[in-house]
Parts: sequence; structure tokens; C-alpha cells
Amino acid sequence: MDFLKLCLCVCHLFCLSVQVAWAVDEVTLLNPPEEPVPDHALDILYSCDEPATVQLDCIISFDTGITSTLLLRQWRCFPGDHRTRSVELNLPDWLVYQADGTVTDSQWVLSCFLQASLRYGGFDDTEEEFVAAQDVARLQPKAFFSRPLKRHQLCFPWSSEILKLTKQFLNKQCPIEEETVHLLSSIFASTGENFGITKTLEPYGSEVLEHFRVKAVSFPWCLFSVWIFVSRRCQGGLCGVFHHINSENDYVSPSLYLTHSGQLHMQMNGESEESSAFLSPYKVPLHEWCQLSVRLQGRRVILSMVCVEKEQRTVRSTEHVLSHDVRLDDTEGYFVIGGGKHVKGVEGYFGPLVYYRNRVPPHGLTDVVVPDVIQDLDLTGWLQKCDEFRFEVNVKISGYSRKAQPIESEACFDAFHKWLIKDKLPLNTQCEPWEKSVPRRRQAAKLSKLFAFKHGGKRVSSAAVGRALFSLSLQKLGRASSGAVVSTILPLLLQAGCLADNRALRMSSVLYSSGLGVEKQLPKAWLLALLAAQRDDRLALLHLGNWHHRGLHGLPTDPDLAYAYYANIAKQTTLDNLNPTPEQTFVEAVYLNNDEALSLQTNEKHHIFQWLKLQARRGTSEAEQALARMLFWGQRGVTPDIQQAVRHYERGAARGGDPEAMYDYGIILLQGQGVEKDVPKALTFLKKAMDKGFVPAINALAWYHEQFEQDYTRAVQLWEQADLLESPDAALNLGVMHFQGLYPGKPANQYMAYKYYRKSAERGHIRGALLLADVWTTGLPGFVSRRPSDAVLWVRWAAEHNGHLGSVLRKALDSYLRGDMFSSLLHYMMAAECGYAAAQFNVAYLCEQNAGRFLDPAFASQCMWRYYNLTIQSQHPDSYALIRMGDLLYEGQLDRQKDMFSAAEMYKRAALRNEPQGWYNLGLLAEEGYRLPLSVLTELGLSELYLADRSLLLSALYKRCRDSEDTDSYLPCSLALYNVHLQMFQRDYSAAIKFSTAVAVVAAPTIFFITLGVFRRRVLSQREA
Repeated sequence: MDFLKLCLCVCHLFCLSVQVAWAVDEVTLLNPPEEPVPDHALDILYSCDEPATVQLDCIISFDTGITSTLLLRQWRCFPGDHRTRSVELNLPDWLVYQADGTVTDSQWVLSCFLQASLRYGGFDDTEEEFVAAQDVARLQPKAFFSRPLKRHQLCFPWSSEILKLTKQFLNKQCPIEEETVHLLSSIFASTGENFGITKTLEPYGSEVLEHFRVKAVSFPWCLFSVWIFVSRRCQGGLCGVFHHINSENDYVSPSLYLTHSGQLHMQMNGESEESSAFLSPYKVPLHEWCQLSVRLQGRRVILSMVCVEKEQRTVRSTEHVLSHDVRLDDTEGYFVIGGGKHVKGVEGYFGPLVYYRNRVPPHGLTDVVVPDVIQDLDLTGWLQKCDEFRFEVNVKISGYSRKAQPIESEACFDAFHKWLIKDKLPLNTQCEPWEKSVPRRRQAAKLSKLFAFKHGGKRVSSAAVGRALFSLSLQKLGRASSGAVVSTILPLLLQAGCLADNRALRMSSVLYSSGLGVEKQLPKAWLLALLAAQRDDRLALLHLGNWHHRGLHGLPTDPDLAYAYYANIAKQTTLDNLNPTPEQTFVEAVYLNNDEALSLQTNEKHHIFQWLKLQARRGTSEAEQALARMLFWGQRGVTPDIQQAVRHYERGAARGGDPEAMYDYGIILLQGQGVEKDVPKALTFLKKAMDKGFVPAINALAWYHEQFEQDYTRAVQLWEQADLLESPDAALNLGVMHFQGLYPGKPANQYMAYKYYRKSAERGHIRGALLLADVWTTGLPGFVSRRPSDAVLWVRWAAEHNGHLGSVLRKALDSYLRGDMFSSLLHYMMAAECGYAAAQFNVAYLCEQNAGRFLDPAFASQCMWRYYNLTIQSQHPDSYALIRMGDLLYEGQLDRQKDMFSAAEMYKRAALRNEPQGWYNLGLLAEEGYRLPLSVLTELGLSELYLADRSLLLSALYKRCRDSEDTDSYLPCSLALYNVHLQMFQRDYSAAIKFSTAVAVVAAPTIFFITLGVFRRRVLSQREA
């Protein structure tokens, strides 16, 4: 027992000695400042048990998410008693002072910490460093205007003083704090699907406003106001008007929906996960603009509606007091206008949506003013005129159908016939009153009569008349040789659009926005595009997405609104690719100035297509594959024919030599496209292709194991194998497995899914791009920040692969190859207004060429300027467009002044793409005496020393022009370079040349007489001999 006590005492003494020994390691900040200040004497108390290092760091985090660690001081510590060291705290100038041109500006600083640490090891590469003790002090960063100005001890050059007078410093202001947030300032055409507008809000930069906002989270005092035009009742349980999603993907306050009966469904959430919901006692009417308002005042919720129909106003309101507190943190998660991931949107149109964050405006319901954007659009006026025209067409269809019915038949007449009898109109007259039409509507009346008699009195829909009007319009436009006839055909297109032909609405919108043959009317163009987009027309969606993405035609730039349109068509693109139809064609970017690409275009009667068929009959697998793909996707001018394509796929696969042919045929058999589905046979060909190392076949077999066998382990194994071989499909499918929680042995992981989606998109997968954009538009809290600008680029890229856009491009190219320039221009314009860069270039090129003078010269110049300008704003503009835009800026067309600087910028961009014409034109500018900006020379890799000697600059520019890979440019660039060298020789040796010339002039007579004397002596000597 005594022995145990003795051991226990020894252990206590040992532990105590260890504690004492370790307690020696210490570092303390004795007098840290409260904020970043200059020249602060900081005292640091430290001690160490063994030789160590004391280090002072400044850790700064910015609003961009970046954190920087700055080393301020470092010194050695030796064992002994506690020591105190005083150091001068030298913080960066941009953290302490205001920016003034010498002190640089910085990003917004969120936090700043001083950290003193005692470190052991790390003296050489073999030792591992560890921190034995540390102390941290927080410094409160100052706002920009609260910082002092630094008194510089140096004299600065004149250029630096002038820099301080620029707008960058004179106009520096505090960030704008928007207490009234316009979540939507335009009009959004909602198709009633899961494609809405996503918006997020940031905390206030002002401490006062942010304090009030945080305080109001559990007691909100705010107002949401949105304008809405409902075209059709909700077809499901609930349709989204606007709702709020938190970081956990739950619906939170406020969430407003429309029921199938037309009532409003309001849902609010509280602090402790309580939730309340109520229905409005009134209904939202159809085909009227209404303002819906949600007023939150603590527990009090007021839901109001003001509807405007011509000069009449209808006001409705309901009030509810909830049994729990309402929680509204507007910086958490995101808001959705219309449809979202889990709820479809309202079918119709959304107008401006305003959110008053910290207040409720004083005006009442009777003071509501219809926004200018709604009044200028005049949607209700258009719809009323269309209703009148549609009624007139239906009356004519009914009357002609009655006339077309056999007299002896006992037919049942409709309401229009009863209406005619009721008013006692003569039934047997030669021309009845309802048959009369104004001149501009006679074609519609003729077609109504034609359809009625063609179908033997059976009722024909007005939509069929609309489709016939559109076909008639296309025929007339196809026969047109200039834009002068467009104004006579446009009424037919508008009438077809009124009768629900979306293609006519879209084409009319393009004509009004471009001014081709008609007066340019941008509000009308926007209205027609909205009407077609609301009916889910793919190219109208692409059209509006481009307008809001680029901010064209006076519309506000709104990437979130553009994303809503692009996401819709991008989703349809992924579905269209799985179900190809004759209306779809592979999207090919063919530039009309590329003779090589034009020479590859073919059709079923072209000699290239016939040669491929001959090679295929001789057993060439490559020819079979080329024919199959052209016929399946409609590539290179060939009309899609899936049945014929399948036969070529089958013959190519049966030969067994080409793994790509076996894969394509296996996929067709697996999905049953153009042939009866045959899974066992498909697997046979896919396995053969995989055995030959064809990567897509590995992915296809993995998909089979996942879809048919539910063998996720084997599927993942194959996908992992294909992913290592850079397969975009494999990366996409692995992302889906992670997202759905189907990856064997691993739970659902959205971040892992995101990483695979991004990998798939970067490898060129359309659906991967769509899923990546979907993540970026909302973000993943804690993992991925929201990136709306990048999201819209990816979803736009996916949308531009839609086969309906390819069909328009194909019609335009075929018309060009036939020599029908006007039809080619019209179809290229339809694609160009969708933002497709190749189409924009081709429109400008056609206007520039203006073959046969089919365009008015003034319109051709405006067209060329506008569409070349749009082309150069794309991500990868064609070099020819840069050159031509530079020429236009240099020439100063359309009453514009010459802009030499912008012209030089265009030529520089072309030169950087190794375009010899860019180098050549820069040389011409320099020869004309224009001093190229230093920024241009720097980007071209030329020293500023070239500015001092124009000949050296010209020599450098023309040398790079000559040495480019374009053989056609070698001769003109060489001649220009030779001329420069000749001028340099003349300049450098002009004195010598003049002296030699003078000597020659003086010596010439003497030499002449001497030569003459010698000649005479020879003659005389010959005579004497």
C-alpha cells in the first residue's frame, strides 16, 4: 500500500514538472490597436523553453472570399525569463490610408487580425514546423472615407499628380444602398414550366441599414409588389408567382402561388419552423394586368390585388394576423419569380417586381400607377385586336362550312348558324354580309372558304388558317428579289400570328427589329417575341434571351432573366437530341467567306453525296459512317432521313471493322430510333466496339447496367474507366449518381456532383453544361458561390445547339448556294437576332456584298455596321469581322466621325489572332501619320522605342504580316516591307546619293570628251593602218 502511495507521489511530481516546463512557451500581444493605424508601437511578451522563432502576421479577408496572410516581423527566441519586445506595426498603406493614386486602392476588407505565434522547427527543409503558442487580436477595418490621407515625404512627378484628378478618384463614392430593390424591371414571358428568374440579395454595406435589417428578420416590415398577366389557369395544384428558398432548399417566407381555381395561396414561416398558409377570397382574372402586393408588418400580412382593364380598376384585399412570428431573412437562399425547381410557374407574363426591404411605402391601393413598360408594350391592345380578327375568321369558317354542306344531309349546325337565323339574314344570297372583308384581310377570307369547301363542310380551326397564311407569306417572300415587298407581306404574317402561328410572330419580330423592308419598331418587335416565347417557341426564347443578355434595343441587361429563357430552350435541346425529327437539323457554323467550308456542302443530288454512296457500295466503312451521320442529323445540306441512315449504320457495323459504326448502330438499337428496339443485339455491337477501345461504347454499356440491370457497382466501374479516358458522358453520369445518392457506398453529395458536371461541360456535353449552369445560378451554400454571369454563358452555349436553330441556318445556307440572296438574308437574320455569331457575321457579309443590289444602299450600310458590331462582341469573333469593323471605324460611315483609336483596336485584335490583314492595316495607319497608342504596341509585344522611329515600326509590322501562315499575304506584305526599306535607304544615304549625283553631273562632260578623243584616235589609227 505504501509502495503504491510512493509511486503516485512520483507521478504527480513528474506531471507537475512537465506542466511547469511547458508553461514557459508563451506569447502575448500586450497593447494591440483597435483598428489599423500607422506607426503603432506594439509590445509583445514572449518566452520559450528551447530556441524558437517569434512571428507576427496580419491576416486579412476580403469580400471576394480571398484571405491573405502578411508577414510583418520575425525574430529568434532563446530560453530564459519572459521578455517584452516593442515593434513598430508597419501595416500596408492600402489598409491604413485612403487611395490617392500613390496609395493603391484595395478590395473591400471584411476582417483583419494580428497573430503572434511561437514556432519550433522549420529552420531547414528537414524539420517540420509547429506552433507552440499564439495570441490573436482583432482589428476593426475602417471604411474608405474614414481613413486618413497619407502625407508623402517624396515629390511626385507631374503625371502622378494629374492621375489624382481623374474620375477614378474624384468620383469615388460609397456603395449605393438599395432599400428599394427592383427584382424585375422588364417583362418576362412565362410558359408555365419550371423556368423562372432567380434573384439573390446581399447584406447592406452600411452598418446602420444592416443593423435594422437583421433586427427585422423576426419582425419584418416590408412590401413585395409584382405585376402579373395570367393567360391560363394553373393546370396543377399550385403555380408559382414568386417564392423564397433557403440554403436548405426549403420554402420560407414569403411564398405566393396561384391555385387551379385562380385564388392566391400565401405561405409564411416562423422562427421555430412554424408555418401558416391562407387563400385569398378573390380570384386573379384572366387576360388582365394585375398588381399583387404582399405587405408584412410583424405578424400582420396584407395581400392585395389591383387589376386594370382599360380605364376601370378593380381593387381587392385581404388581411391575416398570424399566430406566430414571421421570419424573413432576405439574404438567405434566393428568390424565384415564376417557376422553380420544384414548382411550375404561372402561364402568362410577369411585369416589374419591386421589393421595399426596410419600409412600407405610404401610397394606397387607389394610387397604383401602371408601369411605363406595360403601357408602352400594349399587350392587352394586341390581344383584343387578335380576338376580334379571330372571331371574324371563325364566323367566315362557320358560314362557308354551312354552305359547303350537302343540302340533302341533315346536318347539325353550330351557334354561328343559329346566330344567322336569329338575325334573319338571307341564306341564299350570292354574297352574305359576313362574307365581306376589308382588303388587308381578303387572303384570310379566301383561305377560310378554301378550307371549308375542301373538307366538305367539316369545321376547320382558325389555327389551320393561320398556318396557311404563314405558308403563303413564305411563298411570297421566296419570290421576292428585294426588301421592298416586305411591307405588303407583313400584314399576312401578323394575321397568321394572331391565329396562333408562332413562326409568324417570330419572323414579324425579326422584321420589326431589323427594319428589313419595314419601319423599325422595337416595342412591336419585343411584343411579338414575347407572344411567341410565351407559347414556348424555341427560337423566340433564344431571341429574348439574347436581347436581355446583351441589353439590346433598349432593354435592361439582366443575366438572371436571360438565364430563364436560355434554360428553357437548353432543356428542350437535350430532349430534342434524344428524339430527332425532320424539323431539326444539326447546327453548323458555316461562314460565307470560307470557300473551303462552302465547297463541302452537299445534298442528295450533289456529286460528293453520290461519290460517298458509290464508296459505301464498294464496302468503305468510312463512307457508310459519313452517309449515316449526314442522313441521321441532317448535316452538310442533306435532308434528314432516319430510316435511310439506319440502313447505312447497319451495313457499316456489320462489316465489323469500324468501332464507331458499331457503337452508333448499337445506340440506335438500344434506344429504338428508326428501328425496332433490340437490346441483346445492341449489347453485342457495343461490346465489340468497347473491345476495340472505343470510349463512348464503355459509357453506353455502363448506362445499360444502370438502367436495365440496376447494377450500380458495375455501372460506376465502367464510368470511372471512361472518365479517365476523358469521356464527357461518363463524367455526367457519375455526377448524376452522386447527386441521387446511387453511388455505391457513398451518400448523396451535391458538391461531388457539381465537380463532375463541370468536368462534363468542359468536355463539351450539352446536358452537363445545363446542370453546371443550374448549380451556378443558385450556388451551393458553403461550397459553391453563385455565378450568374458564368451560368448564362454555359446555358446559352447549350441552347445554341438546338436543332430548330440548325434548320433555320440550313435554309439560309441553301438559299445562298441557290443564289437567292434575299431569302438567305431573311433566314440568317432570324438566327442572328437569336445571338448566333456565325449568323450575325453572314448577315453583315450579305449586306456588304449586296449582290445584285437587292438591298437599299442606306439599309445595307446600317446592316453591315450593326451586325459586324454584334459579331465582334461574341466570345470568338471571326477575324474578317474585326478587319471590316476596323475599316468602318476608319472610314467613319453613316455620318459618324472617323475613330482611329477604335480602328487600331480592331486591327490589333485581328493581328493577335495571326491575321496578316491586321498587321498590314496597322502599318497603313502608321504610314498615314497616325501614332499608334502605346497600349496597342504593348499588347502586340512591341517596345515603346518603336514610337520614336516610324520606319522601324513599319518594318516590324510588315515583317509580321509577311511571316504569317497565310501564303496569299506574302507578296503584298513583302512589297510593303520592300518599300519601307527603300525609304529607309533613301533617308539614311540621301546625302551620299546627292553627292554622287553632283559628281556625276560635273564629271559627265569631261568623261564624254575624253571618251570621244580616245574614240577618234582609234579611228585615225585604223585609217592609217
